[in-house]
Amino acid sequence: MLVEFDSIPEDAKVWIYPSSRKFYANEIEEVERKVKNFVETWKAENEDFKASYKILYNRFIILTADDITTTLTSKDIDTSVVFIIELQQTYNVALLDKMNVCFKQGKFVQYKELKDFKKLLKNKAVTAKTIVFDNLITTKQEFENHWEVAIENSWYSRFLK
Repeated sequence: MLVEFDSIPEDAKVWIYPSSRKFYANEIEEVERKVKNFVETWKAENEDFKASYKILYNRFIILTADDITTTLTSKDIDTSVVFIIELQQTYNVALLDKMNVCFKQGKFVQYKELKDFKKLLKNKAVTAKTIVFDNLITTKQEFENHWEVAIENSWYSRFLK
């Protein structure tokens, strides 16, 4: 069942799918509709199942599910991945590559391959204070508190040396 994002418990599962490009204005409404429809029908046979989503910066698709009251099976997770793959194909974007780096540059969100991001660090085009998005987090609590962080406070800090 689709519920408000804020009503999902802190320890609920979160999956973050960064898009290799910003969704265009003419795409975002359709993407939102498709994601909403997916969440509404995801495990619809189970009335206790609660899930939600957010689309942020016209680039990130965030899915969350309360896996405490209702167990998520491998099949449930596979269903969500199949949906994400369909979005990738429809919009010609990469959504499953978690090792690319998304970071803020002014008011814009940039998406770079890790090797290119390391070059930006080396050339001081980004600094320890640059905000990065940690798309490897797994809970809503981590999402709310550690998703947007300075490089120096993230796992990317290992590349500052």
